[in-house]
Amino acid sequence: MLARFLRLFPIGLAILALWIGGAGGLGGVLSLQLVVLLIGLALALSLGMLTPGFLLAWWINRRDPAPRAGAGIWLKAFAQELSSALIVFGWWQAFRVRRIADNQTPAHPELRGVVLLHGFVCNRGLWTRWMRDLTAEGRPFVALNLEPVFGSIDGYAQQVDDAVRQMTLITGLAPVLVCHSMGGLAARACLRAMASEAPTRVHQVITLGTPHRGTWLGRISPVLNGRQMRLGSDWIRRLPPQVARPDLARLFVCWYSNCDNIVFPASTATLSGADNRLAAGLGHLQMALDDGLRRDVLAHIRSL
Repeated sequence: MLARFLRLFPIGLAILALWIGGAGGLGGVLSLQLVVLLIGLALALSLGMLTPGFLLAWWINRRDPAPRAGAGIWLKAFAQELSSALIVFGWWQAFRVRRIADNQTPAHPELRGVVLLHGFVCNRGLWTRWMRDLTAEGRPFVALNLEPVFGSIDGYAQQVDDAVRQMTLITGLAPVLVCHSMGGLAARACLRAMASEAPTRVHQVITLGTPHRGTWLGRISPVLNGRQMRLGSDWIRRLPPQVARPDLARLFVCWYSNCDNIVFPASTATLSGADNRLAAGLGHLQMALDDGLRRDVLAHIRSL
């Protein structure tokens, strides 16, 4: 569903560019002008959406215990996030969502399966580079589309559970969950439903920019799953792992960034008792796209 909606964005921009070009009397030689205009409109809209988040994150992170980032690092993160947003929302998630199929045939019997869980207002297209690398490695994986897009995060738990069962049946091993943003909360909701079975059914949960303790931006969200991610929300506080479940906390490797423009303050993407790792200088989407971080995570999975 999200992919169909996202396709309307570039199509709508193209129609607007054609109309503006026609109104401007550009005549029959519109090709280059329209391309430039289309790119300009996309950049303007992306800048308008990204700028407030970065300014808020920079301001609020001043009092956070995470290492501070300098102005140059913030500017670099902003530029990378702009590029990532155009790729992810304008191409992968709109037009390439089913381009790479799930791999259900492991190249070797000892390969542990991977479940990929995307974040808020995203789909499996976010994982395009990860799916390419996992396919090349012969590692079995399933990448979910968590729907409904604006539903309760609790509602995603069964989808995650089904994917865990699928990977376990294929490999005979408990899978690794790799989660971006809200996907990590969907994983935790699933672990809560699994109760005492969770440490045996899931081998590890690797999160990238997940608002484990919520995010400041959640307080202005008009939709249900956005409000659930509010900083310190009742929903967040009911999630494991808690002090009483150190066995669950040990399952987690939590990557967080001091330039995350969606999940801030930065340390809210960490969990007490987990293996918390800093991905310095990366924007929120960039945490799922950065080549170095992806290589580190995949190398970690191979080492398990």
